[in-house]
Parts: sequence; C-alpha cells; structure tokens
Amino acid sequence: MRIFLDANVLFSAAKSAGAIRLLLHALHAAGHRLVADEYVATDARRNVDGKAGNDAAAYLQALLSRIEVSPVQYPTVAQADVMWLPHKDRPVLMAAMALKCDVLVTGDRTHFGPGYGKVFDGVTIYAPAQLAQAVFPPAREST
Repeated sequence: MRIFLDANVLFSAAKSAGAIRLLLHALHAAGHRLVADEYVATDARRNVDGKAGNDAAAYLQALLSRIEVSPVQYPTVAQADVMWLPHKDRPVLMAAMALKCDVLVTGDRTHFGPGYGKVFDGVTIYAPAQLAQAVFPPAREST
C-alpha cells in the first residue's frame, strides 16, 4: 500500500519516539511504501526547526531519506475532490492523489476530520490511530 504522510505526522514522528514513530516503523517493516512530497516535507522541516530540538531535526532528515519524497506539480485548478478543504490543505490531498497513494494519513482533525474514512479519487483519509487499526487489527481472543 502507498501511504502519503502529512506534515503533522512527519513532525510527530520526529519530535518523539511515541505512537506515530512506532506506526511508521511498523508500516515500513510490513512492506508499505511511505510517501511524501516536497510541500509537506518543507512544512515538517519548518515546524521541527521552530518547535523541536536538534535531535528531532536529525530524525526528520533520516526519516525523509528513507521514504519516497517527490516533487509534485499541482494542477492550476483544484479538483472538485479537494474543494471542501481550506486552501492551504488542498495541495496535501492533491499530492496524495497525483502520487497514486492508497491512503493519506493526517492528524489534522480540524481540517481533514470530515474526510476521515472517505475515499477521494482513490485515496482514503485516515487519522493515525484509524490507519493503525485498519492495517494492524487487534488480535481477537479465542473463547
């Protein structure tokens, strides 16, 4: 599966060795392709530089070197599938669609929350916890 990572997911993975970092490691280990574009990579770098320390910046750089980071040419006219998003968030979904990703994972509940679980031009939007449950469902106990 091709999984597009929003800037807030990259930031969270860089800032701490918590659940998001563990999720990205598990997805990579399971053979999923982690994808970003230069738009979200630049946003993540700017946020890490402004809000986190040198260790986070180094981790982000290492993470970006291990995933597919692509330049994307955005259409001059936004597709109808993204018009529900604020202008600044439209390039994120457009990039996921242009890069033929199956999933866009974002923690931005305010802007992307209404799209969680919905499919836009082949891309399903998930919160990190939703993606974790979809890809790694909890084992059922036998009775």
